[in-house]
Amino acid sequence: MLREENGMLNGYVYVDVAGRDVGSYVEEAKELVRKNLSLPAGYTVQWSGQYEAMARVRERLKLVLPLTLFLILALLYLNTRSAAKTLIIVLAVPFSAVGAVWFLYLLGYNMSIGVWVGLIALMGVDAETGVFMLLYLDLAYERARAAGRLGSLAELREAIQQGAVKRIRPKFMTVACMFAGLVPIMWSTGAGADVMKRIAAPMIGGIFTSFALELLVYPAIYEVWRWNFRKR
Repeated sequence: MLREENGMLNGYVYVDVAGRDVGSYVEEAKELVRKNLSLPAGYTVQWSGQYEAMARVRERLKLVLPLTLFLILALLYLNTRSAAKTLIIVLAVPFSAVGAVWFLYLLGYNMSIGVWVGLIALMGVDAETGVFMLLYLDLAYERARAAGRLGSLAELREAIQQGAVKRIRPKFMTVACMFAGLVPIMWSTGAGADVMKRIAAPMIGGIFTSFALELLVYPAIYEVWRWNFRKR
């Protein structure tokens, strides 16, 4: 069959990629073709298909990701009116990234557009849960200060523990609801199932580790901040 595009005859070489992501395969193939293939004058090589769509989305993500981070930081600062509190809340992102990366590794998923979408959604969930965790700690701190029970580090620690304990049930309910909605996607089949799995996977892994680390690490960081930079 004779084919033409942009006024030039063309032919297609179809490649099926398995066991690795398309992006890294094409980048490696481009280098090999450049070194080992000499094209006559008037010939060109263009990589198309799924890789071309991924390249377009990658360019959009270069704008979307920084914009998303900026909006999250701006909204957090407007909510807390404190740069220190904003940074403490943002610490939830690496907490959840640990679980997201490990879960993707266990499932054998490569980085893709769907995975990046899942990570962006995970950042929003982390910010939300971090705000609530900080709110409970602040309420416990203010109650203890109003009662005059912040004269020592032990009293500060007791107040923080009381605030963290009250966060366990709402945090557990949030995680349970998200698991109930996301885990069934991992057994889904049919059109679009592969993409949905890669969106849900980082959220499932990230929520699990953020649940544990926010309850264990947040109170300790909050104690260090309150004692060293506010109490003193």
